[in-house]
Amino acid sequence: MSRIGKKPVPIPAGVTAGVDGQTVKVKGPKGALELVLHGDITASVENGAVTLKPRADTKRARSMWGLSRTLVSNLITGVTQGFEKRLEINGVGYRAAVQGKNLQLALGYSHDVVYPIPEGIQIATPRPTEIVVSGIDRQKVGQVAAEIRRFRPPEPYKGKGVKYADEFIFRKEGKKK
Repeated sequence: MSRIGKKPVPIPAGVTAGVDGQTVKVKGPKGALELVLHGDITASVENGAVTLKPRADTKRARSMWGLSRTLVSNLITGVTQGFEKRLEINGVGYRAAVQGKNLQLALGYSHDVVYPIPEGIQIATPRPTEIVVSGIDRQKVGQVAAEIRRFRPPEPYKGKGVKYADEFIFRKEGKKK
């Protein structure tokens, strides 16, 4: 039995959730999201909560049960509160700025990196060395943050590059004479 899957996902006030076959649709103050569940999982809305159950008692169905419950929970959290990832830029002359629908990054290359901001994602730069990626879809927010980080991942000697705000960079010792 899945400990996570057994828990029903409560639907807060101001949020409407519906199940149409294998599709779970959630609408809230920040927007609307939908998720197509795996074939081994059934969902139903009862007593102000979304309940998920496996169709069969197979290993695959049990493993998808907890995952599906967490994905539905992320939908409800996204339309009520939203998600955000913070990135920090370390390095001399490294900076970021939002210009229209693009994120302009100066990361020590001979040219600036221009990243087009995807639909449904907001990017803010409170300081030139800080990037805040926010949106209602957790997967999309994480993917955009990872793509921005990939332009210049942090290196282990000086820690220069783009890193997550809560990430620890293991430092290496340099050459010795």
